[in-house]
Amino acid sequence: MKQSLEEAPKFRQWKHKLDENGLAINGIEEVYTRHRYNGEVLFSLVLLDAKVPEGGNIPPLCLIKGSVVSILICLIDEKTEERYLLMVSQRRICDGGLIYEHVAGMVDGEDDPKMVAIREAEEEAGITLQAEEVIPLNREGLFPSTGTCDEEVFFFFVEKRMNKEAIMAYNENQLGAVYEHETTFTHILTVKEAMRKTRNTNGLLNIYLYADYVNLSL
Repeated sequence: MKQSLEEAPKFRQWKHKLDENGLAINGIEEVYTRHRYNGEVLFSLVLLDAKVPEGGNIPPLCLIKGSVVSILICLIDEKTEERYLLMVSQRRICDGGLIYEHVAGMVDGEDDPKMVAIREAEEEAGITLQAEEVIPLNREGLFPSTGTCDEEVFFFFVEKRMNKEAIMAYNENQLGAVYEHETTFTHILTVKEAMRKTRNTNGLLNIYLYADYVNLSL
């Protein structure tokens, strides 16, 4: 059974924030909604008719996606201390090409963002992480597209030391969740290589937040 938009936690959270910030909602028109394989709302395009406290209407179009996570996975050569990033690439609708990204995923319902990051790391990159080694990089979600989307991103990182052979075993593997029609390819890249290949703004921000946290010179 498909979940209605009004039942979706991400919709209720978005509407609650509108109320908290003083918007007077006259109506919300559901233009299009896509559901997950299990019937849950994945995202929804809506038109909002609402007045702002300062007077006038707020721009009406919003893509409701809810919270997402991005986790930078740094594998450190235990002999040389060289840092490598375990990244994934997959085809994206932005231009149809293969886009290099950190492991990422949507937070469904009331899921804990850190646990989502751990689950996505297993599905997309084939690496098992423990909760205690996953470090948050921001306390509040950051909005990458404030004018058209409610999406807020929670950034994490993890560092794991291992030998070079173990690190390279994560390179060039094909993974992904079949039930989500998702195919990902893993890549082991130096930090500089990752920065050159990343065209995803969330991906670059994840690198900069990590570098600042660990005092890494880029």
